[in-house]
Amino acid sequence: MSIDPQSLLRELFSAAIDAAHPRQVLADHLPADRSGRVIVIGAGKAAAAMAEVIEREWQGEVSGLVVTRYEHGADCKKIEVVEAAHPVPDDAGERVARRVLELVSNLQESDWVIFLLSGGGSSLLALPAEGITLKDKQAINKALLKSGASIGEMNCVRKHLSAIKGGRLAKACWPASVYTYAISDVPGDEATVIASGPTVADPTTSAEALAILARYQIEIPANVRTWLQDPRSETVKPGDPVLSRSHFQLIATPQQSLEAAAEKARAAGFTPLILGDLEGESREVAKVHAGIARQVRLHGQPLEAPCVILSGGETTVTVRGNGRGGRNAEFLLSLTESLKGLPGVYALAGDTDGIDGSEDNAGALMTPDAYARAARLGLNARDELDNNDGYGYFAALDALIVSGPTRTNVNDFRAILILEEPAQ
Repeated sequence: MSIDPQSLLRELFSAAIDAAHPRQVLADHLPADRSGRVIVIGAGKAAAAMAEVIEREWQGEVSGLVVTRYEHGADCKKIEVVEAAHPVPDDAGERVARRVLELVSNLQESDWVIFLLSGGGSSLLALPAEGITLKDKQAINKALLKSGASIGEMNCVRKHLSAIKGGRLAKACWPASVYTYAISDVPGDEATVIASGPTVADPTTSAEALAILARYQIEIPANVRTWLQDPRSETVKPGDPVLSRSHFQLIATPQQSLEAAAEKARAAGFTPLILGDLEGESREVAKVHAGIARQVRLHGQPLEAPCVILSGGETTVTVRGNGRGGRNAEFLLSLTESLKGLPGVYALAGDTDGIDGSEDNAGALMTPDAYARAARLGLNARDELDNNDGYGYFAALDALIVSGPTRTNVNDFRAILILEEPAQ
């Protein structure tokens, strides 16, 4: 059986994306009775695609407002779609957040709200807390993104600087019933972490937010410190009565996408090994993957080729250089440097939303000859890694994956394809 490794890797990536797309997963979770009046709000990279499904499936009166990332919109007729910035919030995100709060204010117990939530919602629905400016939030967000802080740590800070996250949106909807349908983009699929949990309880504290900022040596202005030391900065905690009519349902997870890719790999004759959702520095996570790939290739452990190693999650990048590229390009560049052209090993790393960091690519592909070809072009993988220039490295090899926005998001997808030993 003849297999084109690069085509198969792209097929695995597509399978992972399709398994998490709202058109595939949302309708089955909606209530059987769809005849009533509903107010729809939403935030995230999949919010517009989710709103399309609601308009198609709901028979009753539908109105509302959702915010998504620029170029992730959809042609909705009843639900207004607004686009804003990600990963650093902008004025558009702040304005739409205020409008969302106004839309759900003064609701009655008989009212019903559907909240469509997906990754990216934290920065897209950006409404600073009292006494904090959008400029303050932008500066802190940029510093956190460069610091190497985990998504959980970043969201802890974001929630305590927000007027809408950490359960505050559900509080604003009270006493209406709120049904949140969420696509997870975080390791562990914790509701309180997905887009900073606007409609669920938050167990983290303002003191923890201050400790995180101190841990990563992020300077904050006096007004931010004053707010975080104020009891009013605390989020809605577990057991609060305002959450008693708030319901949360996961409709897609990274694990589902990894399983979909694994099924396609099996059909192609490759044994899958799913490592699950991973966190950590992209370059260090890549070294672990490289070690497993090398052990498979050289010793047939922990499984024999042909096989594919699959993982997801959200790694981080501590920015040291001036190059271009997101987490996935960084991972793949480190993998290339670690394997140095190990025969029979191909890899793909991409973000399931179609955007790797803030670049125009979803990710990139690595082939066994990538290390040598780049060297002939005068590119040293180690030097490019020091400069955080994964984008430039793989662009020179014509190996970037440019998919455009997918309108879903279960975060990163990584696949390392290991072929059988070529015949001698």
